[in-house]
Amino acid sequence: MATNGRFFTIGLVTSWYSSNIGVLLLNKYLLSNYGFKYPIFLTMCHMTACSLLSYVAIAWLKMVPMQTIRSRVQFFKISALSLVFCVSVVFGNISLRFLPVSFNQAIGATTPFFTAVFAYLMTLKKEAWLTYFTLVPVVTGVVIASGGEPSFHLFGFLMCIAATAARALKSVLQGILLSSEGEKLNSMNLLLYMAPIAVVFLLPATLIMEKNVVGITIALARDDFRIVWYLLFNSALAYFVNLTNFLVTKHTSALTLQVLGNAKGAVAVVVSILIFKNPVSVTGMLGYSLTVCGVILYSEAKKRSK
Repeated sequence: MATNGRFFTIGLVTSWYSSNIGVLLLNKYLLSNYGFKYPIFLTMCHMTACSLLSYVAIAWLKMVPMQTIRSRVQFFKISALSLVFCVSVVFGNISLRFLPVSFNQAIGATTPFFTAVFAYLMTLKKEAWLTYFTLVPVVTGVVIASGGEPSFHLFGFLMCIAATAARALKSVLQGILLSSEGEKLNSMNLLLYMAPIAVVFLLPATLIMEKNVVGITIALARDDFRIVWYLLFNSALAYFVNLTNFLVTKHTSALTLQVLGNAKGAVAVVVSILIFKNPVSVTGMLGYSLTVCGVILYSEAKKRSK
């Protein structure tokens, strides 16, 4: 039984890694290498898949009990979270058009810095000085990596910073808005309600900012039908990222999840360099390594301060 449980956990972690890195690399391939330059539409495809598959997983397969929205206020709180979530995903996808995955992951590793800043600004929550001190190598590493990045692109860099900040803001807002026992939702139910709201936000944005994207996609499909399979697989994979994240969280400890999360970014960097063969510098890799070390120290400092 213990061996079966160990293999089950290893399988979950492998699925989590594979789906996370897979959707990241496929996004990069579509938006940069393949030339499908429509990040908002791509995000809308992701959210549509998350809406449908979340409903199937919860309402039909009963993977978790369905939690209902209890008030109009709770609905507006979830809508606010959905909007911030949309911004983080769209900006992240836009950045992938201009930046290699390795540099994108280096910037994304600064999420703890933005989380600490937003937590202080919005809740006046202070951490121990040691915790703040560990954020210095996190930011310093990205500064060094930026200076040594051969494929540095200012607009892509700003979009990635904005996506990272929005991701941190969403986690802080979630803790504030859904803090009461009556309003707490597990991540699968939260996605069930956030995803369709995100589609509502993204549809007008797509129609205004990416005009005739549906017609262009149909025209692309006539020339190369693989684009349809790419979009379908990528969208399903985006849901699988959320599903496996929930399952790994459920079946491992918080500390294990932190360690695995830190290692996942490094694995994504290595895999992306092997696949896309984007140029990297020693300075850039040293900067990213410093950031990862800072994140590990930050996690350790947070654990000790509790």
